Amino acid sequence: MDNAEVTLAEALRAAQARGLERLDAQLLLGHLLQRPRTWLLTHDDSVLPAAARARWDELVARRLDQVPLAYLTGRHEFFGLALDVTPAVLDPRPDTETLVEWALACLQDAAPPHPRVLDLGTGSGAIALAIAHAWPAAHVHAVDLSEAALAVARRNGERLGLRVQWRLGRWFEPVANERFDLVVSNPPYLADDDPHLPALRHEPRQALCAGADGLDDLRHLCAGAAAHLAPGGWLLLEHGHDQGGAVATLLRQHGFAEVAHRHDLAGHVRCTGGRRDPV
Repeated sequence: MDNAEVTLAEALRAAQARGLERLDAQLLLGHLLQRPRTWLLTHDDSVLPAAARARWDELVARRLDQVPLAYLTGRHEFFGLALDVTPAVLDPRPDTETLVEWALACLQDAAPPHPRVLDLGTGSGAIALAIAHAWPAAHVHAVDLSEAALAVARRNGERLGLRVQWRLGRWFEPVANERFDLVVSNPPYLADDDPHLPALRHEPRQALCAGADGLDDLRHLCAGAAAHLAPGGWLLLEHGHDQGGAVATLLRQHGFAEVAHRHDLAGHVRCTGGRRDPV
């Protein structure tokens, strides 16, 4: 932009002309000005402050470089909760709400009064905090291998006033000899050469990739979960859109019953789970 005054409407149109989606442009500008999107719509003839113009250009350029919107604004809403998000964690996806909905249905159907819930690979804490918020009687525990990710999750829990026991370590290692009524996880599930990785280059690779076929961590979880589940407890897993059959086979191989799937917003099989023998 040159030094001439620019209205908010003009700034938004210029960003869209560069290829930015309209909603992204509005959310970024609202974040920059600390104003809600509704305010922008009714004040689009206001002048973009000169002091904000360089930052605006930078935000637009970074979003066009496929930096997740949540990393630029520092926030993402998940299951009704406003979460702090940094490049140390994955940007929570709406499809993961499918996993939370299934988890809450399992608690509704068969959980004890104060169920023990374990979220593995918690990242921002999105799943654990959503369950803790929706089911206050649950004792929720969450594990992550990354200290930086756990710091984000812990900060979210403190700000939201939700109690979760945060554990540092790899998968089941921090909860040795403990059992839970429900174990949930959105683990890495992309193959190391997945063609989508370039578009995800700003997100932590260790939270995305899991070996040549993307199933390494899912294999580990299916193999280890029964030892950490109470009789009748559920293991629910998110996975790639074409991995449902493979995960179902893994669950059955490790003795899980009532194996079932749940579909994401696009109709793909996105979650697969099974139940430990109640005896």
